[in-house]
Amino acid sequence: MLHLREPRGSRTPQPGREEERGQLGGKVYVTKFTSDRLLLFGATGDLSRRMLLPSLCALDAEGLLDPRIEIIGTARSELDDQGFRNFAREALEQFLPAHRRGGMATFLNRLSFQPLDANRIEGFDALAGKVGTPQEGLSIFLSTAPSLFEPTIHGLAQSGLAGDRVRIGLEKPLGIDLVSSKVINDAVAAAFPEDRIYRIDHYLGKETVQNLLALRFANLMFEPLWNAAHIDHVQITVAETVGLEGRVAFYDDAGALRDMVQNHMLQLLALVAMEPPVSYDATNVRDEKVKVLRSLRKVRGGETVTGQYRAGAIGGQAVPGYDDELGKPSTTETFVAIKAHIDNWRWQGVPFYLRTGKRLPRRTTEIVVQFRSVPHSIFTGRGARTVPNRLVIGIQPSENITLSLMAKVPGLDREGFSLRSIPLDISMPDAFAGPQRRIAYERLLLDLIEGDQTLFVRRDEVEAQWDWVDAIRGEWREHELEPKPYMAGSWGPSAAIALAERDGVTWHE
Repeated sequence: MLHLREPRGSRTPQPGREEERGQLGGKVYVTKFTSDRLLLFGATGDLSRRMLLPSLCALDAEGLLDPRIEIIGTARSELDDQGFRNFAREALEQFLPAHRRGGMATFLNRLSFQPLDANRIEGFDALAGKVGTPQEGLSIFLSTAPSLFEPTIHGLAQSGLAGDRVRIGLEKPLGIDLVSSKVINDAVAAAFPEDRIYRIDHYLGKETVQNLLALRFANLMFEPLWNAAHIDHVQITVAETVGLEGRVAFYDDAGALRDMVQNHMLQLLALVAMEPPVSYDATNVRDEKVKVLRSLRKVRGGETVTGQYRAGAIGGQAVPGYDDELGKPSTTETFVAIKAHIDNWRWQGVPFYLRTGKRLPRRTTEIVVQFRSVPHSIFTGRGARTVPNRLVIGIQPSENITLSLMAKVPGLDREGFSLRSIPLDISMPDAFAGPQRRIAYERLLLDLIEGDQTLFVRRDEVEAQWDWVDAIRGEWREHELEPKPYMAGSWGPSAAIALAERDGVTWHE
């Protein structure tokens, strides 16, 4: 059996390696270290194939992984080391551009594999033997079905894979509601303290999401205006063109509200609305986010719209309806729009419009900050009309920041003074042509290995998110609301348009 706990004073820190020690109940423990072992649960799954293995290979190609790090994969698949390496090679050739693979053979040689049925406790001793004894520490990435969280954590603890030099990353979904989320978090907390638990929301690994903090807190011009006195409303849209795409069982149980709003969209909302943290570190950033989430007003009747797509066309190609893809009738929502409010000093009276759905006209994730109109236009008497300023932050597929400003139309103005809204457009790939565009998981995996929790979600954040979302689902159940149909290739049900337009707001498209 592997035990990663070390006696006090048994290890000398490596030169150049950051290490912090704390004391609790007379016991000395390590709070920060760089792992030289990475254990991937669900290593043969779709997430590993598309994101995790390509991210790790890209990091290795750039010399960002410690040369000593070993990567152990585990899943129910009956593979040996070479079989897993062959699996990884195929994934890299399919999902990682050739110029980012570097010495792929070197990376593949880091990989090994141990089959495991997480429901069988006896298999964890063999897994611990495969992991061996790290010199620095072990990081675990757990990507399994929610039903396997408890037995997996129990197995890790029983086999010595949950010691003082072990941290664990948890991929969503972390439950289906607040109650189930607490059960999972309690199970994890029984084996790992909060400072070694890394709950993953991959949106936080996106460069433009992180740039939102830079935009707000590194530029003096925005902060005086970032409040209810100057902002009319905020829109957050996460639109997908795809349908079920192989996620049939999961998605029909989850729906758009739990799949997108509970995690990604509420994290974006928190970053937009948070107060300036004291510093850019995990505790201060997450303290401010959770304050926002706890300030969310419970949604009332008439402040949500749900929909489900019917057959239509995307990009000129005919696509089936949700029931047709699923193979049976369903009342699961594939679209949701919400009018949210934050009851605090900064945002009182400012609506936040959230919208997400599948089979929409185009793939986009964006944040729109709509400023108020000027209180008095000096140009009205000259026939000029002003339009409120608007800040659009594009997150995907294009990363850009666009600020619309009023400017005078060139001319002699004999027929009147003419104004026009013009965009100041910053394309992030153009502005930073040198730096490599990265997969979001590159940053998150590296932070997990090195021990930086800033871009991970704390337990109180998760529970505040679930508390708000559960209240919405309770409202739906109480009023027996069913999704309204919308045609694939449209922007959702007409009621979603009306949700905004009755406030004089038009969705940004």
